[in-house]
Amino acid sequence: MSGLNKVVSSYAQALAGLEDGMTVIAGGFGLCGIPENLINEIKRKGTKDLTIVSNNCGTTEHGLGVLLVDKQVKKMVASYVGENAIFEAQMMSGELEVELTPQGTLAEKMRAAGAGIPAFYTATGYGTDVADGKEVKVFDGRHYILEEAIKGDFAIVKAWKADTYGNLVFRKTARNFNPLAATAGKITVVEVEEIVAPGELDPDEIHTPGIYVDRLIQGQFEKRIEQRTTRPSHSNREE
Repeated sequence: MSGLNKVVSSYAQALAGLEDGMTVIAGGFGLCGIPENLINEIKRKGTKDLTIVSNNCGTTEHGLGVLLVDKQVKKMVASYVGENAIFEAQMMSGELEVELTPQGTLAEKMRAAGAGIPAFYTATGYGTDVADGKEVKVFDGRHYILEEAIKGDFAIVKAWKADTYGNLVFRKTARNFNPLAATAGKITVVEVEEIVAPGELDPDEIHTPGIYVDRLIQGQFEKRIEQRTTRPSHSNREE
């Protein structure tokens, strides 16, 4: 990696400097748009006592859930416990500290960090446990609570395409939390399906500018389905 070229050649190089006790912000939603190979590299490294910030913790076998198996995660900041039995068990036993955060608030915490905004007021959560210990103000007769932005030591992100400068394009619903996460890391690492030369991406197509990206790596990905729901075909139905 040199100059404006953000591309690195290995996952070890992509996550160089990640240490025990750090905060990692991860893009993705369930198993959609997750930086799966970067997550697997964290597992391989054995980095522990991590605070992970993401919408949820994947499943037992895939996504961020794989980091729970060896208890690498100390705290999870998420909106949803989801389909992860290990997550639920560790939370209920007190082994894993969990900070459940309304989904829109979590998204804004990332966006605010990227925009240099240290905190913001939101009505979401007022009058619930979410508001405990937080400053409350009234605007136009409505109560709002003060929420602080979240800045990660690392942000790990999955994108569809990028140029070597780190300009990113996300694909459909796989965009989800990824553009927000990309702005919220002191070091932002992105894995993509395809890397092209500068100038090959239409500027109007770019979702996240390369100024937010520190390291870029091309990976191989497997499409997984978190929940499969089917119904009988017409020929099998009773008339």
